[in-house]
Amino acid sequence: MEAAQYLREKQVRSVGVVNAEGKLTGVISQSDISDKVAAENKCPAWMKVSEIMTRELLTVTPEVTFEESLRAMEQNGVYHLLILDPQKGYQGMLSVSDLLRVLTADNKQRADLLESYMFPSR
Repeated sequence: MEAAQYLREKQVRSVGVVNAEGKLTGVISQSDISDKVAAENKCPAWMKVSEIMTRELLTVTPEVTFEESLRAMEQNGVYHLLILDPQKGYQGMLSVSDLLRVLTADNKQRADLLESYMFPSR
């Protein structure tokens, strides 16, 4: 299955699926592949992405805040949010890993600032 190879090559767990017009139609993830192909003993070579992708999508706009993103993921039990522009064009995907990266970078900056305040260089 080309989708599984794509996920492995890009080292991502999921990716948005768009139609010929660029409209987001679903998401294919590693768990979709394992749950709907491997676990059901189907032949991946004959499966189409459209047959196994997730179609119930949780979308947000680029204006959504960090906290709103975390809350949406927690409340819906998902690890990714799909980002659509005001015209419903697919902009990309925000993952829990993305949010954790921001959080840890922010905490490091705060710690560095506190350290420079407590131990000023002379």
